[in-house]
Amino acid sequence: MSDKILVAYGSKYGSTAEIAEAIGEAMRENGFDVDVLSADTVSDVTPYQAVVLGSAVYAGMWRKDAVKFLESQEAELAQRPVWLFSSGPTGEGDPVELLDGWRLPEAQQSIADRISAHDIAVFHGNMDEDKLNLGEKLIVKAIKGKFGDYRDWDAIRAWASQIGAALSS
Repeated sequence: MSDKILVAYGSKYGSTAEIAEAIGEAMRENGFDVDVLSADTVSDVTPYQAVVLGSAVYAGMWRKDAVKFLESQEAELAQRPVWLFSSGPTGEGDPVELLDGWRLPEAQQSIADRISAHDIAVFHGNMDEDKLNLGEKLIVKAIKGKFGDYRDWDAIRAWASQIGAALSS
């Protein structure tokens, strides 16, 4: 196993991909060799010392590509340090509170438990009204979601630094 780190993500409109890139960049600044890849392009995690996996959350669910990655790589993920993140809630306040206290969709929590994920973070998301289709806009309005970019780049970089510190110790 190398000292390479994988940051994989499931993203629909690119906001979660940008979060993954920021995590990768922060880890590179701390001396790590990092690949940042869309979850649907990764078929093997054995070359990686550790994995960070994140997904956008839509209607309380992770993206299918991130779920498929988590399920198909479960055995390998259980053999290395893993960190998970969800991105999506918009608006002011604690993102976990905005998701009614959960950090991961219930359907993925059992896998996170089995692989002993080191941490599960929730980051505010970015909802660009111009990118959404009519159905998505109606859902956002129905759940009283907020349009706009609420991502907290300092919190994202700080979390990536915590991962780096854990891997260095």
